[in-house]
Amino acid sequence: MTQMTRIVDPTDERVPLSRALAPRPQRLSGVVALLDIVKPRGDVLLDRIEQRLAERLPGVTLKRYRKPTFAKPAPDELRRRIAAESDFVIEALAD
Repeated sequence: MTQMTRIVDPTDERVPLSRALAPRPQRLSGVVALLDIVKPRGDVLLDRIEQRLAERLPGVTLKRYRKPTFAKPAPDELRRRIAAESDFVIEALAD
């Protein structure tokens, strides 16, 4: 697995924020949440990610979630549900 060494924030970067990477596990296991933020074709991207993960990680459980709109942050209830039911989250957007 390739490790990311630089994070680029898509917001105003005139004064970049320093952020530490979260610890990465040696293996992916447990439940992976796939969050569709409902941008056009984001579901297509998640379908492909789900297919690839299922092929490569047969012991991992994949669960799909969907935000009501991409224009606002995920509702607190949805975030709590994802946190309670999942070990990892993949959030996908596409245009």
